[in-house]
Amino acid sequence: MNISLKNRHAIVCGSTQGIGLAVAKELASLGATCILLARNEQKLQEVIRELPAPDRQPHTYEVADFSDPETVGLAVTRIIESYAITILINNTGGPAAGPITDAAANDLEQAFRQHVICNQLLVKAVLPAMKAATYGRIINIISTSVKTPLPNLGVSNTIRASVAAWAKTLANEIG
Repeated sequence: MNISLKNRHAIVCGSTQGIGLAVAKELASLGATCILLARNEQKLQEVIRELPAPDRQPHTYEVADFSDPETVGLAVTRIIESYAITILINNTGGPAAGPITDAAANDLEQAFRQHVICNQLLVKAVLPAMKAATYGRIINIISTSVKTPLPNLGVSNTIRASVAAWAKTLANEIG
């Protein structure tokens, strides 16, 4: 199968390591222009240098800390001023491990902001360009814990299930 993402612009969140980095490399190799979004500028610069550019795509990045939704909102505003985003990869590291009975209310609130609120900000910003292009892909990287909660990941299990419900609701609404 020959897939080309030439002339597509993708925001890849959490793209300096792990799944986010692997996704960014793959999208770039398929011709997408990748706009990386993560909190560590030095790592972002390193990844930009590593990304393939078979179509000479001008990959770039914005710095944002998903523990502070305001930084995510400001970053995506800057991105959409220059790029019509048609691919969004929502990917953020998980909350600290531990039983749900040990979690403080603030732990749940922070995880909700980091995952659901930031995802919502990103989608609201990029959806108009997707609709205008009559093309859009929103991919939410979550966890197998949405099917069966994993031991000692109380906050993560709870928040990942919330993201799954949010994503399904979004899919039902926008098709």
